[in-house]
Amino acid sequence: MSAIRSALFMPASNLRAIVKARGLDCDAVILDLEDSVAPERKAEAREQAIVVAAEGGFGDRLLVLRVNGLDTAWGAADCHAAADAGFDAVLLPKVSAPANLALARALLGDVPLWAMIETCAAMLALPAIVAAPGLAGLVAGTNDLAKEMRCTPGADRLPLLPHLTAIVTAARAHGLIALDGVSNVLADSPELAAECAQGAAFGFDGKTLIHPAQIAPANRAFAPSAARVAWAQAVIAAFALPENADKGAIRVDGEMVERLHLEEAERVVSI
Repeated sequence: MSAIRSALFMPASNLRAIVKARGLDCDAVILDLEDSVAPERKAEAREQAIVVAAEGGFGDRLLVLRVNGLDTAWGAADCHAAADAGFDAVLLPKVSAPANLALARALLGDVPLWAMIETCAAMLALPAIVAAPGLAGLVAGTNDLAKEMRCTPGADRLPLLPHLTAIVTAARAHGLIALDGVSNVLADSPELAAECAQGAAFGFDGKTLIHPAQIAPANRAFAPSAARVAWAQAVIAAFALPENADKGAIRVDGEMVERLHLEEAERVVSI
């Protein structure tokens, strides 16, 4: 799968914004039926999302649908409509236990599932959640998690850092996509750049976004630097030499590298 540095939430009720999203430099577009859509527009937004998916036009971008929770009046209908609509994944909010995913899976068929991890119960149930069949990704719901914890994250997100680490660790243990939560800073600013860099340092694949102005900072932060790419290319080239074919560890530019570094180098180059 291609890199997902930037995943932009777009209200499924806003057709003009969706049309614009087809030309934006994000790696994924998440059509939202949940938080950004008023109750009286839920059915209309669902119908519009299905039409948009059928029309396509998103190029290499992943097209994801965030449905309403299955404990709401709209969640089951959202999942049923998304089952054969052509979405690359369905994002289920407020996942707190594997049972939530099992209910969605029964309605969605084989569509890949992403889970929003945004409750205290979800943090305690992470090992069971990530083992659910058909789960493809985890998305940190930092705003909702902070609200439920009654914490004040601040610019450094200090109270949330253990939970961000846990989400990445759980995702990596099961080969899942891991996306950092949204930032409430809308402008391309040092504050947003720092939060994106923090998410990248923690090991997230990319970041969920709520405004097009956030795309460029996310793409910069979650793409390998030129120096990192050069290192990766050197490691790959060194292990490709005939004399190194049967070696588990070799010297590259004065440093000892092992086969595990080769795997990381191949991942960096693929991004």
